[in-house]
Amino acid sequence: MGTPDELVAVFDAAGTRVGSTSRADMRARSLWHATSSVLVRSGDGLRVYVHRRTETKDVFPGRFDCWAGGVLGAAEEMAACARRELAEELGVSGTPLVRLFDDRYESDTVRLFTTAFEARWDGPVRHQPEEVAEGGWMPLTELRDRIADPDWPMVPDGRVLARRWLRRLDAGEFD
Repeated sequence: MGTPDELVAVFDAAGTRVGSTSRADMRARSLWHATSSVLVRSGDGLRVYVHRRTETKDVFPGRFDCWAGGVLGAAEEMAACARRELAEELGVSGTPLVRLFDDRYESDTVRLFTTAFEARWDGPVRHQPEEVAEGGWMPLTELRDRIADPDWPMVPDGRVLARRWLRRLDAGEFD
């Protein structure tokens, strides 16, 4: 879990890395930043690992997400960020990551670019207690229903990203 004084990469609105600042400054000024997002699917591809964020998270506390990930460090590259965050949050390491697509998300308080990855995993999942309150495997059919339900308390950028992933999955772009 990042600390307020941790240095993170910042970007301009076009997606060009322009420098770094503290995580606290990035949040306070709603600066453009980048995140990695890793979808963990079972080996057969029929289930996705979904978790609920802790109430102490600095953004979207207590909400559900199907993406493990986090903010890109000042000197970090995206694939390294994805591997680091997946290992930290869910204890998953040593499995290949497949790059899916890049996306952007903007709200009143959050502006980010993200690179989405997928990992196939049937091994144990170990939550980082500071970031993940609980989690478990969810069938794709249930995930679709939950994402479609506006009352399900899901991380907003995660919902947008999941909808894009599902559309592309349905179009046959991913297996």
